Amino acid sequence: MTITYEAIEFETPSEAIQHTDASGRGVAISVRGQAMVVDQSDAHRLEAASVEFAYLHDHEMPDGSHRIVTVPVN
Repeated sequence: MTITYEAIEFETPSEAIQHTDASGRGVAISVRGQAMVVDQSDAHRLEAASVEFAYLHDHEMPDGSHRIVTVPVN
C-alpha cells in the first residue's frame, strides 16, 4: 500500500517544532528518523494506515530547560 502525504522536511526536530509554532499550522512528526511538518489530517491518515511515526513536542522541564520528546504512534 502506498500512502501519499504532503510534508515539509527539516534537518532537526527543533526546526520542525519551531516551524509549527511560528506558522500556527501543522504538526511536527518524525518518520524513519526524518523530522517534518504535516497537516493534522495527514497525520491522522498515516496513523489509520498503521504507519510508524512519532509526534515531536518541546517539553519544558522543571528547571526551565527544554527537551524534545517523542510520542510514538503505531
